[in-house]
Amino acid sequence: MATPATARPHERGAKDVDTSDEFRLLATLEDGPLKEQIRQRVITAWLPMAHRLAYRLRERGEHLDDLKQVAALGLVKAVDRFDPDRADAFEQFAVPTITGELKRHFRDHTWHVHVPRRIQELRNKVRLAVKELSTTLDGRTPGVAQIAAHTRLSEQDVTLGLRALESYRSLSLDAALDHGGEGGDEHTLLNVLGALEDAFALVEDRETVKPVLARLPERDRRILYLRFFEDMTQSAIAAELNVSQMHVSRLLNRALARIRTEATRTPAEQYRKAA
Repeated sequence: MATPATARPHERGAKDVDTSDEFRLLATLEDGPLKEQIRQRVITAWLPMAHRLAYRLRERGEHLDDLKQVAALGLVKAVDRFDPDRADAFEQFAVPTITGELKRHFRDHTWHVHVPRRIQELRNKVRLAVKELSTTLDGRTPGVAQIAAHTRLSEQDVTLGLRALESYRSLSLDAALDHGGEGGDEHTLLNVLGALEDAFALVEDRETVKPVLARLPERDRRILYLRFFEDMTQSAIAAELNVSQMHVSRLLNRALARIRTEATRTPAEQYRKAA
């Protein structure tokens, strides 16, 4: 007949496992093959308990196999940290350790949109309150005020928690949108997203440069107009103004340098210059 420590997982529960002798032996052994063998035996004996803790969280959207691995990691940490001289029952020590590891996994790895820990905690409280209140409201969704009264949170915190409920999972841009009709091309979320308007940046640039241009000498403004709006060459501008092409080049470079310098000044620098 199989002993409690070597019985198959489906043949025993957590209370059937007794590894107290192994833990006392582990505390006396130096690192080596024998200690590692006993350590692995203890981990194997308690692994079904860790899997049961993972199974309880299977409905939160994470793969059960991933949760089992996280729970197993928590179990290993519990085995390595357990001191039989300071605690009587390993299960009482291991369950909080494994549960904490599972909670950290959900907090740090399963949120598609990262939110602060405080908001995550508000989300959990609000989610639980909505579930509890729905049973007393004939299935109706409770309002913010009702949730706040039930959780003793402020309505602002409840609102943050409700918003966080929508941040746990992200939606693919390739997700099909249901328009309630039949036929036609399939529309995705990407099709209805807006795009940045390039002209916005152009308007901002024009408004930034406009006062600088107004402060330039009239001849410099005329050269800039002929070059960039009439698309004339420097030689053609020189002939128009009856000056040398070299002089037009110097005036053009000087005007552009002044525009660049004044347009990129910070508000504080502009204030100091005006003062």
